[in-house]
Amino acid sequence: MLNDRHFKLQTAEHVIKPQRGDILDCNGKLLASSTPKYDIYMDCSILKEAHDKNRKIDKETGVRIGEKEEKEWRQKAEALCKVLPQVLAKDGKNSTYYHNLIFQGRAKGRKYELITADVDHDLLLKLKTLPLFKERRFYSGMIVETREIRQYPFDKLARRVIGYVKNNDAGSVNSIGIEGSFDYILHGEPGSETLKRVEGDNGNWARIVDNDSKIKPAKDGQDLRLTLDIDLQDVADRALRKQVEDDEQIEDACLVVMEVETGAIRAMVNLHRGKNGLMDETDNHAVYRVSEPGSVFKTVALTTLLQDKKVELSSEIPTNKGVVKGFRPDQHIRDYERETKKNRISVSEGLNMSSNYVFSYLVMEHYGKDPQSYIDRLYEYKLGEAYDFDLKGMGVPTIANPKSPAWSATDLGAASYGYAAAVTPLHVLTFYNAIANRGKMMKPYLVECIEKGGRANKDFGPSVINGSICSKSVADTLNKALRDVVLHGTAYRLKSAKCPISAKTGTAQIVLSYEEAGAYGRYTTKNGEFRNQGSMVGFFPSEKPKYSAIVVVYSKLSKTSYYGGTRPAEAFKEVANYLYATDIAWCETIDKKSPLPEAEY
Repeated sequence: MLNDRHFKLQTAEHVIKPQRGDILDCNGKLLASSTPKYDIYMDCSILKEAHDKNRKIDKETGVRIGEKEEKEWRQKAEALCKVLPQVLAKDGKNSTYYHNLIFQGRAKGRKYELITADVDHDLLLKLKTLPLFKERRFYSGMIVETREIRQYPFDKLARRVIGYVKNNDAGSVNSIGIEGSFDYILHGEPGSETLKRVEGDNGNWARIVDNDSKIKPAKDGQDLRLTLDIDLQDVADRALRKQVEDDEQIEDACLVVMEVETGAIRAMVNLHRGKNGLMDETDNHAVYRVSEPGSVFKTVALTTLLQDKKVELSSEIPTNKGVVKGFRPDQHIRDYERETKKNRISVSEGLNMSSNYVFSYLVMEHYGKDPQSYIDRLYEYKLGEAYDFDLKGMGVPTIANPKSPAWSATDLGAASYGYAAAVTPLHVLTFYNAIANRGKMMKPYLVECIEKGGRANKDFGPSVINGSICSKSVADTLNKALRDVVLHGTAYRLKSAKCPISAKTGTAQIVLSYEEAGAYGRYTTKNGEFRNQGSMVGFFPSEKPKYSAIVVVYSKLSKTSYYGGTRPAEAFKEVANYLYATDIAWCETIDKKSPLPEAEY
């Protein structure tokens, strides 16, 4: 018995996928974009059943009409098989392959045979001009399936910042990079439409849009413009690789360039040595990796001492045979003897030679009775928190706390030269950037604005996270002191740069895992091996800083030390030289009256 169900058209909801937004660098160059790719299938059984059933006789030829129609279809299919090898040369298939695929498929009633995959739009249009495929859909059997493919024109350059996604489907987006953090902006909103089944040509059924139902169009994703300069990123990537790729003892490295006035990140390189020995972008050390930074923290101590008016650069302290009162009384820190045999040493000299003795003495002397006041300043400098950042998962710093049961009498002195406190490279760079910015600490950021059709819908731009970590006069004094470290101290390799640089080196041993050390909190194995990190951080040009940068290298377990003043310094210098030579702000201009250089023959 028939009921209403037999007279109603069958319908189904179909999801309309949005197109994913693009990612661009600060100059509008495409870093990530979605393009359609097409997979071509074929219903090899198309019309065969109808031809077999059509037993009417053609009065003119006396041939069964169905047999005549089947013969015509096969002739067109034969012609298609002959031209496909030339059109699809990339697949490397011959005409015999396509003949067997289509005609065996027809004999067995196969409705979904793959002809070719990953076809671009130009090739799709060409395929639609070929014999059989140029016919209507319900005659040719050609099935075109569209996929959005995410393309990265600069390949793996800045991959840990940009991220990676195969397509725009839910669950296909890796949480890393901008692709993951801003998926809600890039993805867009899917739409929907109702499809219905109606009788098609020769008894076939096709799904078409039900125009009587409401269609919800998809909203394509919006574009993101980043602060990255992909040309600078390329220079920074090559500069860092030049310094680390040839040394198999270096396991990881990172390099970040920031704009002083705004906090905009112009380049961020992260390299890891894989099992094949090659360096690749697999971990974002600059943002995620938390470790004790070493001597780059001496500038943090000096900032606090100067701001609290405890010392001046010319202030002198007794060398006291390397003994610091209240700090490891059985240990003599005599690193000052590398540079002087004097009984007294100045703060400036201590910074130049990166003396642990000088800074542990100063901090213990002035904050030993109230260590909390010193530790509180580290939090004021945002060195103790994972502040909001455009990439997910910023590493959470740890700083020894006098209120904690784990606090040791040696923690305060150790914190003065980069131990008893663990931070990310981005935290260190942000602090130095604030010195370059005369005390104003800018929040580092990667996303400049959200765009649609080339127009900005929402600007992010610069924001301040601490209006004044120190006075302008203290910042100027620190700038002078760091410039002196380049001219007369451990950062001397930067002295030959094309512009004056103010910078500080840092070297630190890294706390080993329990598996490596056989105990917690140890820096060396039983046979004396250790992991080491070397840093170079600073800003340039010294007289009016425009950029700040940090380079950090991390070693494998070995007995080799890596100093910030060596390989990190060389990578830093190459980036600074490039910027100074190419930034229009520093380029000399020639007016109409300027003499031109004479030609050389």
